[in-house]
Amino acid sequence: MVVGIIIAVIVVLIVLWAVSAYNGLVTLRNRVKNGWAQIDVQLKQRTDLIPNLVETVKGYAAHESQVFTQVTKARAGVVQAAQSGDVAQRIAAENQLSRALMNLQVVSENYPQLQANTNFMDLQSQLKSLEEKIAYARQFYNDVVQKYNTQTEVVPTNIIAGLFHFEQAPYFQVDEADRQVPQVKF
Repeated sequence: MVVGIIIAVIVVLIVLWAVSAYNGLVTLRNRVKNGWAQIDVQLKQRTDLIPNLVETVKGYAAHESQVFTQVTKARAGVVQAAQSGDVAQRIAAENQLSRALMNLQVVSENYPQLQANTNFMDLQSQLKSLEEKIAYARQFYNDVVQKYNTQTEVVPTNIIAGLFHFEQAPYFQVDEADRQVPQVKF
């Protein structure tokens, strides 16, 4: 009788632990999804701000057309990569856009009258603010992904789902052999 009660308590504890672990993994997976969405929003805002910045600089530095072409092509690449949904392509496009923006910044520094333009300064301030938000969102995303990857190594979701016949709603297409979610490195 006592042995039966002990076994029942152990089984109940195991079930409670498994349910708790599964719920924790679902919560982390949702945080990963939310983290990427936050990055995506900030990157879209940056992409939308760029044409205004380019037009403002164009008025002062008309002969620097190569830089403007580079920024415009990089922005178009980002828009195309965002529509394709390929994360690796998106990261490469965002890196190219960041380099193009640095070149635009270098060009703008050569024009003192542009530096005094309030519209340009406002756009620069907005861009700086967006870059800070993007950096924060990336850090949050990478932290959550690291925690999620650590948890899936400790508590494989396929075992827990199998115990309770849960349907796993996969957010990431990950091979069973490699349960790691990639971190974003821009």
